[in-house]
Amino acid sequence: MTISDYGSLLVDAGEYSGREDIAHNFPRFLGLAELKLNRGLRVADMEVTAAIPLADGDGTLPADFFEAREVRSGAGVSIRAVPLQQLTKRYGDRNGVQPAGYAIVGRRVKVRPVSDQDLTITYYARIPALTPSNPTNWLLEKAPDVYLFALVNEIAIWGKDVDGATAAQQLMMLAISGLRIEDERSRWGNAQTVVGGVTP
Repeated sequence: MTISDYGSLLVDAGEYSGREDIAHNFPRFLGLAELKLNRGLRVADMEVTAAIPLADGDGTLPADFFEAREVRSGAGVSIRAVPLQQLTKRYGDRNGVQPAGYAIVGRRVKVRPVSDQDLTITYYARIPALTPSNPTNWLLEKAPDVYLFALVNEIAIWGKDVDGATAAQQLMMLAISGLRIEDERSRWGNAQTVVGGVTP
């Protein structure tokens, strides 16, 4: 497989699907494929750390934010996610040096007690979209088969090719499974398993 960039991905997808005749629609299908991959994929390569300035305990999340992995206060202390109603009921608008919890509300993060210290957030970021001006990204470099079968699946769905869509979906899931196994090994390969409970 020699998929190295946006252009070669579209060419290979056309060959695999046998639908070079609708190549003008491939960019649209690629957008749909990326939408689905963003919803379900969570691997280390998606993790980004950013500072979020706060004003009156509120800050704007990064534009590519999907899901928080860890949130730390300005003092470097990890704070936990709390349901908004519980956060409001417990702390109201009280001020404090150290926030105890945070809630995500739309595209904003709220911390309580209210603090103006910057947060440091490690989060899962959206996969950078492939375009002619952005021809590659970490996923295409690491797992071009995921992209290929995701795109072929969208082409088959559009063409109402149930068998083709099913086959592409299965191949995509196998590729994603391999990517997740690789991710787990890179994160935990050397870790020791600790079993909780009473030792007999």
